[in-house]
Amino acid sequence: MKKKNYIVFTCTVGLLSWTACNGPATKSAPAMPPTPVNVVPAATGSAVYYDKYPATVVALNQVELRSQVGGFITGIYFQDGEVVQKGKTLYEIDRRKYEAAYRQAEASIQSAKANYNRAKKDADRYHQLAEQDAIARQTLDNADATLETTRSQVAAAEASLLAARTDLDYSLIKAPFTGRIGISLVKLGAQISPGSTLLNTISSENPIAVDFVVNESDIPRFAAFKGKTVGAQDSTFRLLLPNGVAYTEAGKIIAIDRGVDNQTGTIRVRIEFANPKDELKDGMSAVLMVLNEQSGERVIVPYKAVIEQMGEFFVFIAKDSIAEQHKVHLGPKLKDQVVIMEGVQQGDKVITEGFQRLRDGGKIQIGIPQQPAKAPGK
Repeated sequence: MKKKNYIVFTCTVGLLSWTACNGPATKSAPAMPPTPVNVVPAATGSAVYYDKYPATVVALNQVELRSQVGGFITGIYFQDGEVVQKGKTLYEIDRRKYEAAYRQAEASIQSAKANYNRAKKDADRYHQLAEQDAIARQTLDNADATLETTRSQVAAAEASLLAARTDLDYSLIKAPFTGRIGISLVKLGAQISPGSTLLNTISSENPIAVDFVVNESDIPRFAAFKGKTVGAQDSTFRLLLPNGVAYTEAGKIIAIDRGVDNQTGTIRVRIEFANPKDELKDGMSAVLMVLNEQSGERVIVPYKAVIEQMGEFFVFIAKDSIAEQHKVHLGPKLKDQVVIMEGVQQGDKVITEGFQRLRDGGKIQIGIPQQPAKAPGK
């Protein structure tokens, strides 16, 4: 009985082993079909683009008008906001006491000169007597001392006359240069204090400047622009007005500030613009566009072909029915296209559609079949 059971068990195991070893062979996975894609040849085109900076319009010359003498305003000789010529009288301060002081100084100088002339004649006469030994030496010394005293009195009177002349001149406030004057801050009859009362502000208009700040690492770039001759059609510096309209005049760099702000790491740069139509006003905000040094003939591809992965950018290139993934360095975006600085050559077939499931080295088929249009109502 035990022997029979053993034989049956052995046969069963042998049967199972034969079935497992001689069963049907496992089938291999079918090959994936090529991925249909669309491609566009990479083209070379003119890529002109600008770096943009917030900027402020500033007058090249601006002065606050304050009086050096006190008194009442007796005359205002301009219209608010008009362009005034250099030397034009703008304000008059009550001149009567300054004219009186000037006349008094003139009288003082005449008196001092008369005393000097008398002392000089006395000194000359005493010198002649001294040569004849007909006068005491002390009398001669006193005459010479009196002459020197009267000479210094003339010098002091002349200084007083100059001071009185200066105060009289300061009673007329004139335009220091040709420019546009603002709205007067004082009215006729107002009393002003010397040096403290602000009367008005005058600023030059043409040419005018634009100030902006750049990072300290950009100093060599802007220093290279300084001193270059700029023509009317130069496009290095362009300005966008607050309403978004491009300013027509070309700009040129005239100054880079003396030092870097150690808190922000920036430095101020000044660009000069012609302002013949008075479109630019002091204090106006604008956007300065600086031609990027990488502008020129560059490879341009559709922006939709670019893939971003963990901060890096890639495109797929079709080569002999194979998709090759290329890492690229992007330039500026130009509407629906983008400049490729590195990674793609002119004529490369860039895959623009169908790359979502591609991997590097994957097989492709150029041309995505169009979907049949659905019948109405279905």
